[in-house]
Amino acid sequence: MKRIMKSAFLCLSLVGLLSACCTKKQEAEQLASGLNPADFETTIGEKQTALYTLKNANGMEVCITNFGGRVVSIMVPDRDGNLKDVVLGYDNVAQYADSENSPSDYGASIGRYANRISNHSFAIDDLYYELVPNDGDNCLHGGPTGWQYQVYDAEQPDDSTLKLTIVSPDGDNGFPGEVTAVTTYKLTDDNTLDITWEATTTKETMINQTNHCYFNLNGDPSRVGTNMELYVNADNFTPSDTNYIPTGEILPVEGTPFDFRTARVLSEVVNDTTFEQIRNATGIDHNFCLNTYDHATGKGDDTQVCASLYSPETGIMLEVFTNEPGIQVYTGNFQGVGRDADIMRKHGIKYPKHVSVCLESQKYPDSPHKAGENWPAANLKPGEKYYSHCAYKFSVK
Repeated sequence: MKRIMKSAFLCLSLVGLLSACCTKKQEAEQLASGLNPADFETTIGEKQTALYTLKNANGMEVCITNFGGRVVSIMVPDRDGNLKDVVLGYDNVAQYADSENSPSDYGASIGRYANRISNHSFAIDDLYYELVPNDGDNCLHGGPTGWQYQVYDAEQPDDSTLKLTIVSPDGDNGFPGEVTAVTTYKLTDDNTLDITWEATTTKETMINQTNHCYFNLNGDPSRVGTNMELYVNADNFTPSDTNYIPTGEILPVEGTPFDFRTARVLSEVVNDTTFEQIRNATGIDHNFCLNTYDHATGKGDDTQVCASLYSPETGIMLEVFTNEPGIQVYTGNFQGVGRDADIMRKHGIKYPKHVSVCLESQKYPDSPHKAGENWPAANLKPGEKYYSHCAYKFSVK
């Protein structure tokens, strides 16, 4: 009898294991992205990671992991109704977590401070704070253990919404104050990925969040994306030095390659080494001062298009809306360069240089050192609530 019971137990265990494997395979097959949720399940810092899927009535699909609040895939229809994945990334959490061998901010919810703070330091009143440098002498995207490398607590109230929460301790990478931050992703039925960031702090601090999706609207990241057309609703930009730190000037785009007030094909711009700003960055990696922001009131109009990107190959159009004063345009200048050229990404693809475009809503870079009348501050005080909004709306042109 014991042998029979033992055999029965082993059979049931085997059936259960096979059933679990089949379920994981079915889940992967059901995702339009082809991603396998099992590849995103692990424990990092005693917290569980997973892959969450948002869907809308049009069949659009967005996959997000709570590791770094990262958008892993965005499946949108092209002009022929075929779904295309329009963002770069990895197809497993292990590579996202391996910042040494697979460096990237792909799709991340960046914090505490998006972009660079010079000299890895700042002062608030008479208090001096030294940050952890991770970009030469600068602090980039919150430091070496910024929120893109942390596990958010996830809550999915419905099929189209994901709420991610992180509690950043006082002194995190040198930043003052315990900050509780919430990133909410919502996929609407007009094919918009709507993102809001909210935060509170126990001490006055600096906060400047953004999303770091790398967009390739061709749906083929094995080839350069310079055929895409870029529009930016900005009369001015902030030039940078050779360390990508703004000089403090605000200059007109008129008469420069940075005049995107009429949509331009990127191939006409990113290789124009006659322009010092492009030569220094080997492409575009600059903040544009949005016309949709009113410096007098300190408010941005997130009902107006602040930027757009279009692929004539697929007909996919991306329009961006934000309440922030600036947007960082980055044309993937470090992709496919040096050791990066050999890294296998999603679906086994190696990315070339200039394969994508990032459109990151933000306060202007290095605001702790340059805040003034036309350079909005990034300070957050106790009792205040930080609020930032960015929406990525997809359509077919």
